[in-house]
Amino acid sequence: MPQTYKHKETSVYLCNYHLIFCPKRRRKILVGVVRDRLEQIIRETALEIDCEVIALEIMPDHVHLLISAPPSLAPHQVVGRLKGKSARLFRQEFPLFKRMPSLWTRSCFCSTAGHVASETIQRYIGSQRKRD
Repeated sequence: MPQTYKHKETSVYLCNYHLIFCPKRRRKILVGVVRDRLEQIIRETALEIDCEVIALEIMPDHVHLLISAPPSLAPHQVVGRLKGKSARLFRQEFPLFKRMPSLWTRSCFCSTAGHVASETIQRYIGSQRKRD
């Protein structure tokens, strides 16, 4: 799916980020209803912060995300919002997460992607489940 440039009041942009983040100690907790709820939270939060999820794959111990964000948001702000909201909601909804001192690691992987690279990354993210 070819992407086009996006327009805001004072800017024209195409800022795509390939993000990877994982739970503390790479715990394999992103399965079943937790996985489904995390996908819902990521998609809802992306809309709230004016981002578009291009590709998403949630593995048991990490998350791959290709997201288009406005230039007013730095990649670490996008990741911070996604991790922060999901951690808060998980603690409210799942008793298991109340006992964990921290849900997510402080780190993440971030790579910028242009139009052509985005299609390659999208295929890579889509192939993650097939590799297991």
